[in-house]
Amino acid sequence: MKLSIFGLGYVGCVSAACLSRRGDVIGVDVNPVKVELVNEGRSPIVEPGIAELIAEGVAAVRLRATTDAREAVLNSEISLVCVGTPSNANGSLDLKYVERVCQEIGSILREKKDRHLVVIRSTMLPGTVDSLIAPTLETHSGKKVGVDIDLCVNPEFLREGKSLKDFYSPPFTLIGVADERVEERVAELYADIDAPVFVTSIKTAEMVKYASNCFHALKVTFANEIGNICKAVGVDSYDVMRILCADTKLNISPYYLMPGFAFGGSCLPKDLRALNYKAKEVDVPVPVLSAILPSNRLQVERAVEMVLRTGRKRVGVLGFSFKAGTDDLRESPMVTLIETLVGKGYQLAVYDRDVSLARLFGANKDYIEREIPHISQLMRPTIEEVLADSEVIIIGNRGEGFREIESKLRGDQTILDLVRLFDRPSDDLSYQGICW
Repeated sequence: MKLSIFGLGYVGCVSAACLSRRGDVIGVDVNPVKVELVNEGRSPIVEPGIAELIAEGVAAVRLRATTDAREAVLNSEISLVCVGTPSNANGSLDLKYVERVCQEIGSILREKKDRHLVVIRSTMLPGTVDSLIAPTLETHSGKKVGVDIDLCVNPEFLREGKSLKDFYSPPFTLIGVADERVEERVAELYADIDAPVFVTSIKTAEMVKYASNCFHALKVTFANEIGNICKAVGVDSYDVMRILCADTKLNISPYYLMPGFAFGGSCLPKDLRALNYKAKEVDVPVPVLSAILPSNRLQVERAVEMVLRTGRKRVGVLGFSFKAGTDDLRESPMVTLIETLVGKGYQLAVYDRDVSLARLFGANKDYIEREIPHISQLMRPTIEEVLADSEVIIIGNRGEGFREIESKLRGDQTILDLVRLFDRPSDDLSYQGICW
């Protein structure tokens, strides 16, 4: 395998050093100092274990570096783009380095007969490959991506200080492709690594990188805000977070991490309010914690806007307890959605087997009679009656029987799915997901 790696910064150096064990690698950089260091068997970056790997690759004549992009592209089958994408002053990405590299690669490919694979490792927002990278390669090469040039996205998930461990033992390898033929060539780069390989679309791969980094940033900030409150009230924050992280069933898990509708219920909203109040009381700013409830309300408003955009007035709601399998309506975002639509003049018919008035007892019966008596007037005894009365069907939870409605729908009805009960294509005009 013959590889050229553009950019000998952190990602490029680690990639070059590790991949030189699987093939011949030519590192490319405009900085002659970096090139000289690599060719001397030394590392341009400070990272445990990298200097030894570079020295090993150079000594075995599997790794070298150059400032000559033409030589590198013509003597390789695959080019990995690992140049930086720093921020501009306004927060947007500065893509001049990756664009310049793609211009250079494209120009060189004009004179190359063999089909070449360009692998984007640089971090770029979803849509960048389609809007910038592919057109740039095509314009400067005179060739067509997918016909004469192969292109994919292969994001890196390397932590500084632990990059070798992360390269050889990653949680997964991610490959974003538009052409299935490309995935095998990229997967071969990591054939000796024991980790699952996810092959997805180019845009999805671009977005996974951002979702991952933003989630890491959120975790750090969340832990710090909890720690600041703990210190103010005399609690050991490390003890709190150690125990929190020991819960891998709910806390450190996929639960609560799938996109959908707003949260509700008797616990989460009230506990957030209480902790935010306590933070104010002890003069501890918690911007992340204090933003959660407002963000949650925005998801309800998003659902309202989805209904408004349909231009239809007769709306059916299937499932309006805060989650399936319960009759608890306390702080249910679905109740808020129903009340908002009623206030805007919509005609509603609602059904939830678990919230049947005949089955309400104790606190829940008191709640519905005291707080939302008008909801009972909207309730229908069967799913079929809701479907018969409605032009728009809102799926509010994963209640029993809801999945079977597809065969009962009329051609003029639209589904607004808040929980991804159905997995329909995005171009299906009769179906809309709230955030998919």
